[in-house]
Amino acid sequence: MEIKPINASDTWQIRHEVMWPDQPFEFVQLEEDNLGFHYGVFENDKLVSIVSCFINDDEMQFRKLATLPDYQGSGIASSLLNYIFNIAREKKLKRVWCNARAEKKKFYEKFGMVVIGDAFTKAGQEFIIMQLVF
Repeated sequence: MEIKPINASDTWQIRHEVMWPDQPFEFVQLEEDNLGFHYGVFENDKLVSIVSCFINDDEMQFRKLATLPDYQGSGIASSLLNYIFNIAREKKLKRVWCNARAEKKKFYEKFGMVVIGDAFTKAGQEFIIMQLVF
């Protein structure tokens, strides 16, 4: 497994396949993608997991964490999360947060993330805001 920076456009296929397969492909292409930095996990030179990160002042939001179905449950997303948390610590950021799908709450809690605010719905999916404060 290798984690390395990737282009925003490299994230779109996995975002679409894993997160929003019922939406048009353009749905996963965010206008702000060019403002972020993106990381991918490669297994035998195949991109299998992605995340997009956006730093604003002393905090980082990560978005669109997704792993191909055949690779889920093997710790890849956990490794990717730990990787970006370490980047946040190195940059001395105060918090990392995300809009998590409600059904993934327990996954993020394993990393010390906690729910803040109220749940909301986007395109038929329920989300919660979760954060990790350093």
